[in-house]
Order: sequence, then C-alpha cells, then structure tokens
Amino acid sequence: MKKNLLGIIILALLVVNTVMTGIMMFTIIPTNQKVLALVGDIGGAINLDLGIASSGDIASAANNVSIADISPYDIADQLTIPLKVNPDSGDTTAHYAVVGVTLSLNTKDSDYATYGANMDAQVGLIKDEINKVIGSYTLEEINAMGTEAIQQRILEGLQEMYNSKFITGVSFSSWLIS
Repeated sequence: MKKNLLGIIILALLVVNTVMTGIMMFTIIPTNQKVLALVGDIGGAINLDLGIASSGDIASAANNVSIADISPYDIADQLTIPLKVNPDSGDTTAHYAVVGVTLSLNTKDSDYATYGANMDAQVGLIKDEINKVIGSYTLEEINAMGTEAIQQRILEGLQEMYNSKFITGVSFSSWLIS
C-alpha cells in the first residue's frame, strides 16, 4: 500500500510539473521573443551610433584595415556647433549639436607618417571641417539622416582636405542635439 501511495504521489507531482512547464512555456517564450527583438533593435541603434568607419557593416569597416593598424585620435574638446535654421519649418529657435569626435587613422598608410604625427597642430582645421559639415544641416535634417550619414560626410570632407585616405573613420564619442 505504501508503494502504491508513493507511486501515486510521484505521478501527481510529475503531472503538476508537466502542467507548470507548459504554462511557463506559453507565457515566458512570447515575452522572451519580444525582449530579444527589443535587444536586437537596441543593438542596431548602437551600431549606428558607433559609426565605425561610417559603415554599418563591421566587416567592411575602416576599408578592411586591421584593428591593430588603426590608431584612434580623440579631439580633446567637445564641439558645440550651431545648426542651420530652417525658416520654412516655423521653428526659429537656435539649435546646437554638442559632439565629441574620434578619428580612426590607418597607421600602415603612407600618409600617416606625414599627417598622423602632426595631428595636434592641425586640429583647428579638422574642427573647422566638422563644424562646416554639421553646421550645414537643420535639426530636422540631422534627425532624418542619423549619425552614420553625418559621419560619412565628415570622413569624405577630411579625406578631401588631406587628399588622402589615411583617416578611415569618424565616430562620435558623444552626441547631443538640442
């Protein structure tokens, strides 16, 4: 009798365990899928904000330059840049972008020896190019474009200014639009 009673208790616990597992599966898995989708969206947004070589594709970032061959150059000051006012929108408020900029320099490029060692002396020219690019947009345009497109335009401007591709990427260490 004790063996039968013990067998019935084990069977009852097994059924309860199976039912509870089924309930958890139907309540937790849909929530988990929503959380995974949210994390994926956040990861995509972070990838855009990183702006690695102004490319969303990390494999092609920095023109296939090895990370060991990239030297970051931080512009020491955060730049406060006035944005262009759009009179058509009816918003006459002055808007500003406050950005911290880091450049990715290819140490294996032949122009790195010429320009890379002397970046501190040319920081004013670099800041001016960044000011020109960001300051040429309105608040609405910047919000529509996103940081990746702005980083690409800054990169193109700097590469044109130096007439070289030793600068392989522009990234924002901080980004605030007001």
